[in-house]
Amino acid sequence: MPVKKKRKSSGSEDPSIRKCKITGYCRTQTPGRLLNPDDQFSSKKCLAWFYEYAGSDDIVGPESMEKFCEDIGVEPENIVMLVLAWKLEATNMGFFTKEEWLKGMTSLRCDCTERLQGKLDYMRSQLNDPVIFKNIYRYAFDFARDKDQRSLDMDTAKSMLALLLGRTWPLFPVFHQFLEQSKYKVMNKDQWYNVLEFSRTVNTDLSNYDEDGACKCAGFLSASLRRCFRVKRLLMCL
Repeated sequence: MPVKKKRKSSGSEDPSIRKCKITGYCRTQTPGRLLNPDDQFSSKKCLAWFYEYAGSDDIVGPESMEKFCEDIGVEPENIVMLVLAWKLEATNMGFFTKEEWLKGMTSLRCDCTERLQGKLDYMRSQLNDPVIFKNIYRYAFDFARDKDQRSLDMDTAKSMLALLLGRTWPLFPVFHQFLEQSKYKVMNKDQWYNVLEFSRTVNTDLSNYDEDGACKCAGFLSASLRRCFRVKRLLMCL
């Protein structure tokens, strides 16, 4: 989940370092206390956990979110934070309300840091389910946009697309190049949805690429993008 601040990796070679499956970011994992699987979820404990970060504000904001991410051992930019926001049905990037926290953490059965750490691999695995991924992808549009705008500004759109598709769509570098060179300032919801369909429709070797079809699939794909794909096709034939 992109945020304004970034922290640097420590670079430690300690064997306790665990490599993140999604971002490749490494962070030393501090061993937590062992949990009895028979322990019951506690709403009271979950609420107290929330206030460790929210304080008297009744909301976890950007600064507290960084501390929360540090405690669970995940970088704020890690895609698993987007999955967590989706699970909590959070409406604003960088913020968790008390209602969102309690509802989402109750569904996850997490009332403390250790329980949530134990759910991280499960949340990452959900990205491998095409239907769930599509739901998360669609959620990301409204989650990331300014609420007084109907579209995503292009810088935010590029960051979110890189997070969601950058490591799984082989043709993403070509598409990203198109976005960098295009004159588009925003991306609307239909365009956002169509990019995912486009990424799932066109084969990696471009064998089924059809200019007219691709243009219909993603309505804002202009001639410059089609030229990018023609060049890539020519290079693949060399």
